[in-house]
Amino acid sequence: MPFRYLNEVSIPIGKINLRGILAIPKEAKAIVIFAHGSGSSRHSTRNQIVAKYLHEHNIGTLLFDLLSEKEDENYQNRFDINLLTTRLVSATEWIANHSSCSNCRIGYFGASTGAASALKASIISHHISAIVTRGGRPDLALHSLPFVMAPTLLIIGGLDKEVIQLNKFAFNQLNCTKDFQIVEGATHLFEEEGKMEKVCKLAAEWFNTYLL
Repeated sequence: MPFRYLNEVSIPIGKINLRGILAIPKEAKAIVIFAHGSGSSRHSTRNQIVAKYLHEHNIGTLLFDLLSEKEDENYQNRFDINLLTTRLVSATEWIANHSSCSNCRIGYFGASTGAASALKASIISHHISAIVTRGGRPDLALHSLPFVMAPTLLIIGGLDKEVIQLNKFAFNQLNCTKDFQIVEGATHLFEEEGKMEKVCKLAAEWFNTYLL
């Protein structure tokens, strides 16, 4: 896969710099920013699997740390949705002004708590054209859900019973173009054989429809 940009990046946000991996295929006309879940980072194996699949479909990706190493030591920061949302909005503005991303439409892929920050950030940022969540907690952004405008796909594991109910409730609060997909036989982390591949296909189809 030829890339026009593939490198580690440092995103300046206030007084800190957040580390990330920016990968833009040569023919990409869209980029997906990943909002990882609590305790995860740009090195998330599952998010990297999705990113690689999107590259094969000519979609660029930014995987970045929502928190600095020092901030991540404070466990409560991992669930500070307002803080994570602010970071995601800032990273989105940075991407929108990056020379390698000019003329690229932008989407979000949120996992776990990152789903809530992605949904909230999409209301603040005017750049977001599509959202996909995996095993997400959109209920943590409950009061913001009716104002989400970007087409949104919620993907949940069929064995993740509690999160299914939380996602169903959140889904009903969304007024945008939306879909709800259950991956049968998958637990919260989609660790079972073939389940992440299903997530990849669903995400790519959604982004192909609403980003490309």
